[in-house]
Amino acid sequence: MAEHLDAVLRTAEVPDYPGAMNGIQVEHLGPVTRCAVAVDASMRTIEGAVAAGANLLLVHHGLFWSGVQPLRGRFYERVRRLVQHDLAVYSSHLPLDLHPTLGNNALFARALGLEPTAPFARFQHISVGVMGDADVDTATLADRARAVAEREGGALVAVGMAAGRRTRRWALCTGAGASSDTLREAAAAGVDTLIVGEGPHHTGVEAQELDIAVLYAGHYATETFGVRALGAELERTFGLPWSFVAAPTGL
Repeated sequence: MAEHLDAVLRTAEVPDYPGAMNGIQVEHLGPVTRCAVAVDASMRTIEGAVAAGANLLLVHHGLFWSGVQPLRGRFYERVRRLVQHDLAVYSSHLPLDLHPTLGNNALFARALGLEPTAPFARFQHISVGVMGDADVDTATLADRARAVAEREGGALVAVGMAAGRRTRRWALCTGAGASSDTLREAAAAGVDTLIVGEGPHHTGVEAQELDIAVLYAGHYATETFGVRALGAELERTFGLPWSFVAAPTGL
């Protein structure tokens, strides 16, 4: 099952941050009988997976974002619960973000009624996000993004909005997608609307100076799409039942 996911997601080929550790992070005795999917590997999602009767937890943000650390405190408790319940963990970060059919970016774009036609958001030799053309009222696009954010326990923040503004070229990068780099890339590509999960305060200032509207729909909310798609992929391929464990942060 993990080999199938690694192949579909091209895990070995896609670069990522050191803490991502894509693939199997925790083994179990198996076999897999039920899968739980979640955005983050946390005590909330581990307990949710146990309550659902799952013995595989598939996540977007794995256990090791803080780097190497001793098995103490909260980290120890996470690992103890995983071992106690023979619960495996599989994590996929950037490979899941950029996948053309199962990925967070492509699926979020299509949920907004947008069709990606080009890559966006360079990271090393890959592009994580997507970009395309449209002719839609930016306020309408903001309403669609707001619905996604609120459905997942968050809220939309929009900057650079003006009455009658239309989106004709958009770019999208889920999660922490707003940065000086992505704004420069957007401006160079003629983008008028950038859709992201979150970003630091200065990106709102820079965006207004560049006349780019930015829709911040929430890191958590914009990255619920991929893990759900992977759950459905395992069900199609292996007949494995799955469920989503909600653990919103509001961010």
